[in-house]
Amino acid sequence: MAKPLTDQDKRKQISVRGLAGVENVADLKTNFNRHLHFTLVKDRNVATKRDYYFALANTVRDHLVGRWIRTQQHYYEKDPKKIVSGWQVEEADDWLRYGNPWEKARPEYMRPVHFYGRVEHTADGVKWVDTQVVLALPYDTPVPGYRNNIVNTMRLWSAKAPCDFNLKDFNVGGYIQAVLDRNLAENISRVLYPNDNFFEGKELRLKQEYFVVAATLQDIIRRFKASKFGSTEFVRLDLSTLPDKVAIQLNDTHPALAIPELMRLLVDIEKVPWEKAWDIVIRTCAYTNHTVLPEALERWPVDLFQNLLPRHLDIIYEINRRHLERISKLYPGDTDRICRMSLIEEGNVKKINMAHLCIVGSHAVNGVARIHSDIIKNTVFKDFYEVDPQKFQNKTNGITPRRWLVMCNPGLAEVIAEKIGEDYIRDLDELKKLLDFVNDDAFIRDVAKIKQENKMKFAAHLEAHYKVKINPSSMFDVQVKRIHEYKRQLLNCLHIITLYNRIKNEPNKQWTPRTIMIGGKAAPGYHTAKMIIKLITSIGDIVNNDPVVGDRLKVIFLENYRVTLAEKIIPAADLSEQISTAGTEASGTGNMKFMLNGALTIGTMDGANVEMAEEAGEENLFIFGMRVHDVEALDKKGYDAVSYYNRVPELKQAVDQIAGGFFSPSQPGLFKDLVNMLMHHDRFKVFADYEDYIRCQERVSALYKNPKEWTKMVIHNIAGCGKFSSDRTISEYAREIWGMEPSLEKIAAPDVPR
Repeated sequence: MAKPLTDQDKRKQISVRGLAGVENVADLKTNFNRHLHFTLVKDRNVATKRDYYFALANTVRDHLVGRWIRTQQHYYEKDPKKIVSGWQVEEADDWLRYGNPWEKARPEYMRPVHFYGRVEHTADGVKWVDTQVVLALPYDTPVPGYRNNIVNTMRLWSAKAPCDFNLKDFNVGGYIQAVLDRNLAENISRVLYPNDNFFEGKELRLKQEYFVVAATLQDIIRRFKASKFGSTEFVRLDLSTLPDKVAIQLNDTHPALAIPELMRLLVDIEKVPWEKAWDIVIRTCAYTNHTVLPEALERWPVDLFQNLLPRHLDIIYEINRRHLERISKLYPGDTDRICRMSLIEEGNVKKINMAHLCIVGSHAVNGVARIHSDIIKNTVFKDFYEVDPQKFQNKTNGITPRRWLVMCNPGLAEVIAEKIGEDYIRDLDELKKLLDFVNDDAFIRDVAKIKQENKMKFAAHLEAHYKVKINPSSMFDVQVKRIHEYKRQLLNCLHIITLYNRIKNEPNKQWTPRTIMIGGKAAPGYHTAKMIIKLITSIGDIVNNDPVVGDRLKVIFLENYRVTLAEKIIPAADLSEQISTAGTEASGTGNMKFMLNGALTIGTMDGANVEMAEEAGEENLFIFGMRVHDVEALDKKGYDAVSYYNRVPELKQAVDQIAGGFFSPSQPGLFKDLVNMLMHHDRFKVFADYEDYIRCQERVSALYKNPKEWTKMVIHNIAGCGKFSSDRTISEYAREIWGMEPSLEKIAAPDVPR
């Protein structure tokens, strides 16, 4: 069995794996001292931990910059295709208040973004005039590659009011109005994802979406025109080759405005004829769909567009006119199809269907798991698939093994490397070699030991932050993801209550101890999701303080779930809850992260769970519940939640406890709306899967009592993770959508002569 590793040993191994390789430690120390003294103007007598962090960050940043510049030179010289791409209470997270050492402002590339105004048709073409201008200031963050000396660029945009924006008001004494106007302009990048339940929120959200699209597209065209790095001697004037050099991947409908904005730039600014411009747009853009839920597919009111982006509304109407003209020729007289496929939805409020715009304006459309892509073709976008089947593809999501194994779980990464070498870090399919060690007692013990060490560390974290005594030998049962009805945290709650009731009824039985953790955030305006969080915390208050239950069952809601917390949770998890209603989860990536880190999955045949079961063997996952065809059949028959409630005694007891105030004794009616939703308005059919879920959880508890067999199943899962590397996903996008061949080329280091 491997010797226990100290944190220092693990850090060394991470370096050995090439994630944080250092060529010259002495140089790093010199640079660190230089930044501490001359950049931060501090010495070790007064420096704080934050000062040390910034000195170290600037030192590492120096290390990156040479590679960053060399990478950009390499790209321009090679001229490759570019790829762009309790109650929850919201509190402002002013994470930039101390600055960000990793980013570099690029004021020389500032771009104007226009809003409001009106459209004029002149002899020289269409003009968008009398607009309000907001400046987009780019900030670049270096993104290093793995062992290849490449440092790519992530460009973000900050909204700034132009200097003359408020001068007139200020000069005539309108100081307050000048400040208000400046704040309104800069709010675009000040607030992330505003509550869009109200008109002001909708307008700001649409502003945000257009702002980043408009700034990015202007930047793309600027860079495309300059053919060589830093060159002003030659400029590309023929934009017809743009799709050969630029790929724009529309990540869901949020950047859908790239289609009409690129048309505006080509037709109005560059004076490209409409047909040629449209051909450029289609060949440049591709669309990745991330959800089939109707409420998540953006539909923007036409009136809002008319006010905020009048020129884009004209362009969308013209795109739609030509699109429907084509559909009419293909299906003469089929007015229902024309209505279904229109970009403009009629009704009390006329709206623009942004998903339809993405499909019409792209050369490729993909889902993010095979089952999801099939649903897109067979139901959600069936009409579009019948017209252009060649557009539709699948690109199953992936995760990076560098962060989600080597960095967050170095102990497991080392145990794996001892058996099969280090090549799996670049080629995750190498994990299949672990199947040779499924029955290796020493390997089984090592994997189990690493898991237990991770659990003990996380238990200490939980005790420190939540003041709850955790049994580190208990099963760590984890569901972390956005709080949403379709992800069915409520089904998890019903299992918790059922388990609690069973322990209370038979306190002397040998129960498998569980620590059940649920984490995630609710959208600010999503009342039901916030009520679900409140229910979870309320259940925890009762369960965790019941002396009869003791440490056999604990319930914790993990606050402020984020990547840094995920890096602690995922390596420690025994059981991964992936329990969405079949046909609703596009893919999921948390499921893959848990699988790679040695957690077993309890889940429905939904999203990427389907492919995970294929890769690891369905017998090595805990699969339960309805399949997609079962859900469709139940929809046709009519889902009657009350019938399940009346037929299943444990379900009825749990629901009655929620409704009757058992978990909210000071507010007995607090959760009546949740219960009413479950009983009469539940689109996601929680009760229909309850019995099978409970039975499946019993199988989980039984297997957990046999650590050796549990760990053998874990090894099967880890060995089946190869398909779920983001390296494979991005290679497929590159070859099959962007029209380029992925390369493992390692460019020369900055100090190597070219």
